Amino acid sequence: MPQKKPLVVVTRKLPDVIETRMMELFQVRLNLDDSPMSKKAVIEAMKSADILVPTVTDRIDAAVLGEAGPNLKLIANYGTGVDHIDLAGARKRNIVVTNTPDVLTEDTADMTMALILAVPRRVCEGERALRSGNWRGWSPTWMLGHRINGKRLGIIGMGRIGCAVAKRARGFGLSIHYHNRRRVHPDTEAELEATYWESLDQMLARVDIISVNCPHTPATYHLLSARRLKLLQPHAYIVNTSRGEVIDENALARMLKTGEIAGAGLDVFEHEPAVNPKLVALDNVVLLPHMGSATFEGRIDMGSKVLINIRTFVDGHAPPDRVLVETF
Repeated sequence: MPQKKPLVVVTRKLPDVIETRMMELFQVRLNLDDSPMSKKAVIEAMKSADILVPTVTDRIDAAVLGEAGPNLKLIANYGTGVDHIDLAGARKRNIVVTNTPDVLTEDTADMTMALILAVPRRVCEGERALRSGNWRGWSPTWMLGHRINGKRLGIIGMGRIGCAVAKRARGFGLSIHYHNRRRVHPDTEAELEATYWESLDQMLARVDIISVNCPHTPATYHLLSARRLKLLQPHAYIVNTSRGEVIDENALARMLKTGEIAGAGLDVFEHEPAVNPKLVALDNVVLLPHMGSATFEGRIDMGSKVLINIRTFVDGHAPPDRVLVETF
């Protein structure tokens, strides 16, 4: 007798090729509208599912996990970050959690580099001026920005993405500095000619551009607090393609408005999808709608990772991308 296929509930619309393969392999309940499920809908899904495939827009907290049915044994997250999932609560209920590491590294690093270029050179300001009809031709003193060649880039979180950003930045003539919980391998440090700072405070005071590439964990919530933001030099820029919660957004907006920080490029926000109106009102900020990993290739690769994790788990083996600890 053929083995019963597990019920997989997917909370968001995924690429067609991924959904089709899921339908071939498992009993699947898809979300046909590409809109986030309500908390109530997620709870109902968890009551009946054997496997849940959530995304960053689903808050799987202790209250939601408490409603999980006895059959739920795997949460196969579609994405790298798992700060929206109560990992400790899942462990207590013997629910395995997986994610999709590695596949988003290059895409996110590309977007980070794009912001590192766009903010000092005022790319978006110039584009808005042209579209609004305010451009009157070339001028030797209009829309001046700053070159990045020769500047110091401080990377917070020297994991896969942080290292990929550093490699790109080296090609643009930036000097690499970094703060990480643990120092990277000496060979990596030598290849990138990177300077390690055990003290984040000391690094912030000495660099020209900050790139936030650490995950959001309890330890990194408001890591860039108002106190730490004040350590930055007035000509410094901040780029964040990680998680909005790492920065005290209100303090950042206040300092950008007063000129205590020169500019920022943000792809993530503290209360997504809401964006702080104080940031929206500023010209010296480039704002993007969380699109750092938004490539066709990346989204399909993410889905392939989810499929592998589910198939491995269903076959009775440890999935390759099981989330065990939170680090940066």
